Amino acid sequence: MKNGTGRDLDASIDILEADEEALRVDAKSERSGFLPIQTNLFDRFFISIVVWIALALLWMRFLEQSLPLWIANVIALALAILIIRKG
Repeated sequence: MKNGTGRDLDASIDILEADEEALRVDAKSERSGFLPIQTNLFDRFFISIVVWIALALLWMRFLEQSLPLWIANVIALALAILIIRKG
């Protein structure tokens, strides 16, 4: 018996093959870099924001008396670009 798309409804489907194909597709979307975990773009973006906030807070606590905060922002931006591209 065929449905409207022309596919046979009685044909068997190999579930293991479908699972392997899904794993291959999933593996392509995630990649590994210098971070010790598998990440996607959103993960690397989130890690960059957390690092940026932590650096700003530490900078304000220990170094702002001698060095302005914009230096910390430049360093954090460089780290964010590195993490997003290579992480």
